[in-house]
Amino acid sequence: MAELTNLESKLGEVLGLAQAAQKATKKIASLVEDEGVKLTLEQMHEEAAETERRATEIASNLDGKKTAIEEKGRETRLEAEEMMSTYLDDDADGLDGLEFLTMAEAGELGHVAIVQKMNERARNARIQQFVEWVLPIQERHFERTKEAALVLAAQEDPNSTD
Repeated sequence: MAELTNLESKLGEVLGLAQAAQKATKKIASLVEDEGVKLTLEQMHEEAAETERRATEIASNLDGKKTAIEEKGRETRLEAEEMMSTYLDDDADGLDGLEFLTMAEAGELGHVAIVQKMNERARNARIQQFVEWVLPIQERHFERTKEAALVLAAQEDPNSTD
């Protein structure tokens, strides 16, 4: 398998996190009753799928690196899914799901920002276009997830017990 640069490795991680986000948004949507929150999660799911598609397209254009980048993505996806299954046990509710997703979205946003910073020196035009497209989406995902968590938190009785 081809050896990846640091930038290519981070691109693979962004790919894997986008894949994991699709599974997470679907799972969390099943835990949430609020229709507005469900719509937000559906949009995030679609945008994560588009992020995956675009990252894979970039990987396809990096000479002989697609398989290695996809493998890095797979490893990252599996790690993220393992964290999700640990965090969201059988007793998890919608707020638990959004708390987890807030952490996951912060991680995705951080990874995209890292790719952007690394690419300042690498100057790969395709990666730059990708980052310019995905960074505002990830910023929005983080904000909307946090807002949705606060909507559900406001509905909780702070004096009840688990």
